[in-house]
Amino acid sequence: MKASLSRLLACAALGAAALQVPTQVQADDRMKWKAIGQPLATGLIQKNKEQPFFENFAAKTGLPIDIDYKPIDTLGLKDTEQLRVMKAGLFDIVSLRVSQNSRDEPTLLGLDLVGAAPDYATGRKVAQAYFDTIDKRLQKQFNVKLLGVWPFGPQVLFCKKPITRLADIKGMKVRVYDQNLAKFIELVGGTPVPVSFPDTHQSLSLGVVDCAITGPSSANTAGWPEVTTHQMPLGFQMALNGYAMSLKSWNQLKPDQQAKLKAAFDGLTSEIWSYSEELFQDALNCNTGKECKTGKPFKLTNVPVSPADLELVRSAVTKVSLPVWAEVCDKSNPDCSRQWKAIVAPVLGLK
Repeated sequence: MKASLSRLLACAALGAAALQVPTQVQADDRMKWKAIGQPLATGLIQKNKEQPFFENFAAKTGLPIDIDYKPIDTLGLKDTEQLRVMKAGLFDIVSLRVSQNSRDEPTLLGLDLVGAAPDYATGRKVAQAYFDTIDKRLQKQFNVKLLGVWPFGPQVLFCKKPITRLADIKGMKVRVYDQNLAKFIELVGGTPVPVSFPDTHQSLSLGVVDCAITGPSSANTAGWPEVTTHQMPLGFQMALNGYAMSLKSWNQLKPDQQAKLKAAFDGLTSEIWSYSEELFQDALNCNTGKECKTGKPFKLTNVPVSPADLELVRSAVTKVSLPVWAEVCDKSNPDCSRQWKAIVAPVLGLK
């Protein structure tokens, strides 16, 4: 993968002269842009909302722009490389995987600290409050503009061994997708194992991990209930993601075109917020064999969430996720945690 990215970056350098285009285009000029999408394996949001939007981009935005849309798992790129590829000018728009790119830009993870947004209403408030901070940071560091933020939904626990409470994962290997979540799993007594989403089904099947965390709809689409037995609908994070575009492409547009583009993405992200919430409950039903509409029925055991487990996750913000994240983020962005405490903490009722 590194070789693949290196080749792409080399091509970008060789083609730099070709990228010197006028900063604005006429309204009747047809533009062709390239977009990175969510992995196909992530399921129905990618399939039913994101891909149709990009495939009908000109109609959806009212702009003379055609999009060459490719899910990232068809490009030979890692989802941790999105910001670097965008900075190199290789793509115009990206369906940004927030936690996966937080190593390159730790400020991103302030959108989705473990325990900070256990439900959709809180997740929306956090995203709205922190949006401008993330946008400014991405513009400064990567020449990328944030267009919208949306959730896959609460990330919950799936295990192939019996559990009755969160503490039962003590001594188990748990698939995680970022360091913030890894530190929380360590706090509970589990062993965090970073595994990419497409590799998780096999990792569960082979016993590389005993449990794994993702949204119930994504798990259903990827067949996780085939290799697990228990589902615990305790939300650790909202799995917030975003849409962002290169400033070079943004600046090609006139102000009225920029307004149309932003309005279209506002509409898309609003749709996804509502759709994600519908999928969440329906997928929980599908995974446990109840009546459902959007997924494949399975027979997982549903583990009730106790008040103690809910409180344990909520307490993670002050005990683990905020201090761990602040230490990392402040190293690359000295104002990082101070801004979060001033902007997001009041939304969560934290002092």
